[in-house]
Amino acid sequence: MSFNLNRINPNQTQVFFHDGRFETLTNEELEEFLLQMGLSEVDESIEQNVME
Repeated sequence: MSFNLNRINPNQTQVFFHDGRFETLTNEELEEFLLQMGLSEVDESIEQNVME
């Protein structure tokens, strides 16, 4: 599954999936999402392109 992360404010990140879906997650939800994807935390200062 491919997705992009975009920090929109200090406590929220948008996750854009390559199939057109997106979700806005709090820091806690993002941490849980990344754990489910098998990833560790990402650098919050830049947009990340993550491919699985």
